[in-house]
Amino acid sequence: MKKSVYSQPYSVFAALLVGARKKAGMRQIELAHKLNKPQSFVSKFECGERRLDVIEFLTIMDALGGDPLALIAETSKALHGYQEC
Repeated sequence: MKKSVYSQPYSVFAALLVGARKKAGMRQIELAHKLNKPQSFVSKFECGERRLDVIEFLTIMDALGGDPLALIAETSKALHGYQEC
């Protein structure tokens, strides 16, 4: 399995995170403020330049008021059948 931050599966996950932020009606700068992070932190994980660990992911979903399990399920559904070479 390829371990690049730029992998297709991670791109799908990042796109769903962007969707969750937009659904929450937040701009990157607003999310960054809630996380006590610079806006570049949000930009980097959204564009796939930086991976998130599970604690960061949970913190972000909490700041968005989203359900982390639902986003994981949505990611799994989007990737169903995807196999990386």
